[in-house]
Amino acid sequence: ALGSTEGWGFTLYYATNFIFTGLAVAVAFHAGLFNIGGEGQATFAGIGAALVCLNMAFLPGLMLMPLAILAASLFGAAYAFVPGYLQARRGSHVVITTIMFNFIAATLLVYLLVNVMGKPGSMAPETPEIASHATLPAMHAMLAPLGIKIPSTPLNAAFLLALTALIGIWLLIYRSRLGYAIRTVGANPRAAAYAGISPQRITMIAMAISGALAGGLAVNEVMGVQHRLTLEFTAGYGFIGIAVALMGRGHPAGIALASLLFGMLYQGGAELSFEKP
Repeated sequence: ALGSTEGWGFTLYYATNFIFTGLAVAVAFHAGLFNIGGEGQATFAGIGAALVCLNMAFLPGLMLMPLAILAASLFGAAYAFVPGYLQARRGSHVVITTIMFNFIAATLLVYLLVNVMGKPGSMAPETPEIASHATLPAMHAMLAPLGIKIPSTPLNAAFLLALTALIGIWLLIYRSRLGYAIRTVGANPRAAAYAGISPQRITMIAMAISGALAGGLAVNEVMGVQHRLTLEFTAGYGFIGIAVALMGRGHPAGIALASLLFGMLYQGGAELSFEKP
């Protein structure tokens, strides 16, 4: 996992997914919520990104890529907002609803890939390949003009987005009024309400932010690696994000280290599977 430049590339590629899903779980944790719906939210975000990439390919890349990333974030946020609303307004526990929404998203993806968005003439449940100017640049291609040569790996510009998300969530949770409100509700909802903070409002906002972060997984996989929407592209990363958030104690710095650890385990395990029959 760390013994070569190629190994580092794969390790950081896996870590990118874990950063996004770990942050998604952590934001909900700070609000006293247990978001187990990262898989479903990332799936729905992938649908949003693919819709933009496939139907707005006439746009130049400088417009298309940000729009697709925004669509992934908005779709993920919207899909997480619904369980947040159901808990805040209807009393439906977010653990149960997010688990159920994982299955709904998976079923919806199968339907869309088979009947609506599937590649014509292909038996594989996947969309056509998105336009080249809608794909995120690979890291080796980004570093080549700087004279830095690294092997070709799945590591791409989504890693930079993940690092930006780490900084952004640290600023949000620990250096903003909204973050203070989120932590207050998570610590004591009754005290927060007494102080004039609406636990219902914070619940919905925290879940929406959580879903938007889960959309980063879709950006990395759909736009950065596979360049199409495929079945089960989330590959369980949403569930691993729970362990990443717990190991990182919900802090962005801890999540970064835990993501690197799980990236090492994934890449090291893959190498061992090739070397040890």
